[in-house]
Amino acid sequence: MTVKLFVGGLSFSTSSERLREAFAGFGEVHSATVVMDRDTGRSRGFGFVEMATGEEANAAVSRLNGSELDGRQIKVEVAKPAGSGGGQRRGGGGGGFGGGGRGGGGWRGDR
Repeated sequence: MTVKLFVGGLSFSTSSERLREAFAGFGEVHSATVVMDRDTGRSRGFGFVEMATGEEANAAVSRLNGSELDGRQIKVEVAKPAGSGGGQRRGGGGGGFGGGGRGGGGWRGDR
């Protein structure tokens, strides 16, 4: 079973091929992808690497997390499944425009 790793802190010049090369010394790399901004086509500074086994993935994490790649210190960790994260980014507290009623201190168009 493959294990997906998150790689953060990448240089904007790091390519997917360079990412693959950095992890190849730890085992079979199924895929290596630098995430690109769809509007600008530039790197977003992070990517994902899929290793063939958990042992290979763990070896890569322990050796590469905090190491330097293309002049930048990178963060390497086992990727969290898509959609997880405990709902931290959902909802929120709403706008921030006053209290709505009289004397709420918010914006009023009649002033």
